[in-house]
Amino acid sequence: MKKVEAINIKKSFGQLHTLEDISLSLEENRFVSLLGPSGCGKSTLFNIISGLTLPDRGEILIDGEVYNGKTGRVSYMHQKDLLLPWKNILSNVMIPLILKGESKNQAEKKALEYFHLFGLDGFEKNYPNQLSGGMRQRASLLRAYLFSKDIMLLDEPFGGLDAITKRKMQHWLLEVFNNLNSSILFITHDIDEAIFLSDEIYILSKRPAVVKKVFQVNIGRPRDDNTFTNVEFIRIKKEILNLL
Repeated sequence: MKKVEAINIKKSFGQLHTLEDISLSLEENRFVSLLGPSGCGKSTLFNIISGLTLPDRGEILIDGEVYNGKTGRVSYMHQKDLLLPWKNILSNVMIPLILKGESKNQAEKKALEYFHLFGLDGFEKNYPNQLSGGMRQRASLLRAYLFSKDIMLLDEPFGGLDAITKRKMQHWLLEVFNNLNSSILFITHDIDEAIFLSDEIYILSKRPAVVKKVFQVNIGRPRDDNTFTNVEFIRIKKEILNLL
């Protein structure tokens, strides 16, 4: 079942021609990455899928329904955690539930059910400035998940982390993904990250962007550090390097 389809999306901002002809699909419970040069329009595409921006041409379908310009259906997490510094972690992750009209008690109870899965046990009353970068990203991801559990757009969520923390977060995200009923679109500039996490990878060209190639990542799950030296991993990485 296709959760999201982008069909022949084109977008310009004045004289800046960003997306030429982009089509992609995200099937249920799949992890799909977008990989391409900086400035090629990946975030613009996410803004169109989330309904924040209208395409000049093309359609966004979610569960088969046209969603051009309609917000509130998918969750969207940016590279910066965007946690409110004056609220503790529990209050931050409750925000989507409060906005949907749930009472504070209902929202608190529902949010707390996920603190163990997201590795946040014991940090409910801490404030963002008391947490590491990795922990703040966990909280941000939980907040996004509570907004829309079935479709998540993640825009370089680990891009600002150091290499060691980033690798730990990649392993952690795979563990969480295996326990969630979610379909994920993921933007990254990191080839290793894209292959390690994904079921499919869309390679975008420089601006104005088109899809150059789609890779199927036929590497079994669960994945671990040995995945990075897997023969299929290395083959895909070489092909991607030749394309970029």
